[in-house]
Amino acid sequence: MQEILYLEVPTPDAAAVCTWLQHEFDPEIGEKIITPDGFRLLSNATAAEVLLSGTANANPKPTFADANSRNGNSRSTELSTFVWSVQRTTYLKVFRLEDAPAGERKFLETLNLAVRNKFPDRYPEPPVIDLSNQSIFEALAPYYPLTVKYFQKMPKGEYDLQRVYWWEQRWRENTRNPQKPKQVVFLKEEEKEEGRGEKKAGTVSSDAGDTVYDLIYIGGALGVIHAAVMAKLGYRVLLLERMPFGRMNREWNISRDEIQSLIDLGLFTAAEIETLIAREYKDGYCKFFDANNPPVAKAEILHTPKVLNIALDSDKLVYLAGVKLTEAGGEIWDETEFIRADIESEKVIVQGCHLPTKTDRTVSGRLLVDAMGSASPIAWQLNEGRAFDSVCPTVGGVIDGGIEPGVWDSDYGDVLWSHGDISRGRQLIWELFPGAGGELTIYLFHYHQVNPENPGSLLELYEDFFAILPEYRRCDLDKLVWKKPTFGYIPGHFSSSSQDRAVAVDRLIAIGDAASLQSPLVFTGFGSLIRNLFRLTDLLDTALKHNLLSAKHLNQIRAYQSNISVTWLFSKGMMVPTGRTLPPQRINSMLNTFFGLLAEEELAVAETFIKDKADWLTFNRLAIKAAGKNPSLLLWILDFVTFRDILRWLGSYFNFTLLALASFLFGWLPSFARRIQPWLEPRYPAVWLRLLATSYALTYGMGKGKKIVSS
Repeated sequence: MQEILYLEVPTPDAAAVCTWLQHEFDPEIGEKIITPDGFRLLSNATAAEVLLSGTANANPKPTFADANSRNGNSRSTELSTFVWSVQRTTYLKVFRLEDAPAGERKFLETLNLAVRNKFPDRYPEPPVIDLSNQSIFEALAPYYPLTVKYFQKMPKGEYDLQRVYWWEQRWRENTRNPQKPKQVVFLKEEEKEEGRGEKKAGTVSSDAGDTVYDLIYIGGALGVIHAAVMAKLGYRVLLLERMPFGRMNREWNISRDEIQSLIDLGLFTAAEIETLIAREYKDGYCKFFDANNPPVAKAEILHTPKVLNIALDSDKLVYLAGVKLTEAGGEIWDETEFIRADIESEKVIVQGCHLPTKTDRTVSGRLLVDAMGSASPIAWQLNEGRAFDSVCPTVGGVIDGGIEPGVWDSDYGDVLWSHGDISRGRQLIWELFPGAGGELTIYLFHYHQVNPENPGSLLELYEDFFAILPEYRRCDLDKLVWKKPTFGYIPGHFSSSSQDRAVAVDRLIAIGDAASLQSPLVFTGFGSLIRNLFRLTDLLDTALKHNLLSAKHLNQIRAYQSNISVTWLFSKGMMVPTGRTLPPQRINSMLNTFFGLLAEEELAVAETFIKDKADWLTFNRLAIKAAGKNPSLLLWILDFVTFRDILRWLGSYFNFTLLALASFLFGWLPSFARRIQPWLEPRYPAVWLRLLATSYALTYGMGKGKKIVSS
């Protein structure tokens, strides 16, 4: 028996597909015999036996044997077609008994085309709803019944589901109007004095109130961490947060060596960090479904004991960072939505709205920091429609009980795991991280190309999550104790250089997800920010001290990593382009090829790669080894990337190579810069900022994240 066709039919209604195959689809050749899950297509000899038994269909059509006889070949054969359902989608396979019959190719082509025509890709949209006369549960129940059912079991589930709906609507609006994003930042044109030098730092007058802040942050998740660090340096800081402060819809995982940066920066003590750790597990697994993969694309489990193995209490971390912020003199305005920013030569004026009272709030400061994440209207405006190239729609929840004993050992986690092939144009991937006590945080996500027709839906993904969670880990959903949902859009930008994306204009800079700061493999903005926190803080501190707050200076303050930029093609290989149909097993095959390769290496190699620390030699060695192990890998990737994608990647690789060479030749520069800092910085602050940014590009930009000190 040989498999000759494997298709994914993009519908959860497997029964409808089966009925259509049995009663409507015309194979045009052979004798169709209905089976419980599809049909058998019989040759003449076999069909005759079935006819005698009285089970064949009436009006038999020409059979394979007829075609074979015309070709002088009298052998008989049989094809078996059947469907099954997993991951809320339908899969179809055709197997052949014995040798290939004449007419087989035509049958397969006819079947493939008929399936695509009958069951095309669909990208459903959330309904337009009016919450003035109904609840979010009532509005969405007809469309997302499982999502509504289980959000009703969560504390503050109604508020959180409204948040999911809002987040998706904002994301869709941004992706569908990329060339005309909503303008929220306005620059006031003023004549500048000719020959004017950089202004000295000092107090700025304001028409918007008595207090003028050094820094105004918008976004209280990643934003509060950075804001607290800057407040402890002595800056006057204000944080605006749309939600009630401390209400997180994400959980964070990291490793001990990465979280150490928060101690080194003086934000938390080692003892305080220990109180933030909800769980430290022994090992994490990376494994992708390979039942349908070719032998070369099957792989062992990749063990990652020091990757994302620290589960943090995110609510507590944010709360404690807020305490540190206020203790250092900072302020927090929560439940305040950002409306617009007016940038003048001496200050930026920020307008917001206090949501509970619907009252306007206006404040001014020296610098505005956008930490609003992927839905940030500022990020979309700054980049005029190319804010992000990719995104990971992510949903999930924190479970506080209900998993039967023996289903999961809480000393272990899933870093990346799939239990099926491509599902409705997405390769679904799971993450599972143990938390405090018996808690489990479970995510479902997929890598996705930003597309106006198909932006990526959180609500559709949540419906998948609740439907297929028992397939992933054995459980009864009705027995689970839901603590809170976790969701969001985690963006990615495929950079070909450190300057191909705007992260700043005069007196405004973006950080975190708003600056597309993320890992291309695990797409974690939190980990990427923490790894680059000292770099960003040092550079921003320098700019503020010397009032270097123009776009040309602020755009040097970014967490670009050249070694990450070359891995975006790997990320792109995890995405199904909208409108394309790939072999269902294709992405799992590519992932298993590479992760299987890492599984054969020492643990340190996989850890280095997943933590975005791979150097030029390691990257090239692994790429060459992967191509040798599976020569089809490059052809698979080229099957759905464009010529422009290839050119962009070649540009990234060229820049990576140049920076690796520069890092090797000028490795002495960072320590030299620190030695001349006392002389250079007070005399030529702009030159010092440029030199400092270059020093970080040679270290952090190559994945060597360490504090720059003089030797």
